[in-house]
Amino acid sequence: MSRYTRRRLMLLVTAAGAGLAGCTSPAEPSADDADTTSVTSATTGETGTAADELDLREANVVAVAVEPAAGGHRFDVTLHHDDDGEEGYANWWQVETLDGERLGRRDLAHPHGTREFTRSATVSVPDGTTCVVVRGHDRTHGYGGRVILVNVATGATTAVRQGPEREPMDGRACQ
Repeated sequence: MSRYTRRRLMLLVTAAGAGLAGCTSPAEPSADDADTTSVTSATTGETGTAADELDLREANVVAVAVEPAAGGHRFDVTLHHDDDGEEGYANWWQVETLDGERLGRRDLAHPHGTREFTRSATVSVPDGTTCVVVRGHDRTHGYGGRVILVNVATGATTAVRQGPEREPMDGRACQ
């Protein structure tokens, strides 16, 4: 009996949906694909929708999938940033503990345009750590935009708008 991982299942669903919709590439979002994920502001605690909160001048983390892998956990991180409008492209994303200790980083060597893009890396997460933060970064603005808290045990995510500066996530909890 074949075992389907969450990633494999998501790829199959995405490919099937793109085929039914007549899309040539599932990586190219349409205007109808508005992200309505609930987002909480780190500074005000206010909740809104992701579509209202994204500043594409900043490297926004818009999705994270995580699963156990040899040597740690594999993180598939999707960023959205306006890399066409300036030299300051999204140059990396990182996984860190809630108190800010960096666990791993995935460097990005070139611009990716204005569409969302996903890159993966395996990161060692210390035993007993259940909640991590995934942050994006760009060459011009540094930190900013949206981060995602990830429960590494369940894969549940919570989006948080951190604003233009790197906001601490101490005291936050994952779903």
